[in-house]
Amino acid sequence: MMKSVLVAVILATAGSFAMSVPATAGYVYVQTGPPAAVVERVPGRPGRGYVWVGGYYRWYGGRYTWVSGSWVRHGGAWCQGHWVHEPRHGWYWTPGRWC
Repeated sequence: MMKSVLVAVILATAGSFAMSVPATAGYVYVQTGPPAAVVERVPGRPGRGYVWVGGYYRWYGGRYTWVSGSWVRHGGAWCQGHWVHEPRHGWYWTPGRWC
């Protein structure tokens, strides 16, 4: 019994380490790419001065989690964040920004 628990803990730890590796540049590299983006139905604009900020996948708790898009009151344009693949390390998230 104790041996099977120990094996399960070792495998769980190894699996979570293999999925993401912290990097020195402040990025967390993920070894598997994100799923296909969720196609969101964009609701009507709530008023003037609102910009749609689209949804995205974030890496949380050892897996990808969808964050829904929303309308944000702002006078500029939103440049959507995106996942970037770096062949040597894996995938990392580049956050969206006002541009």
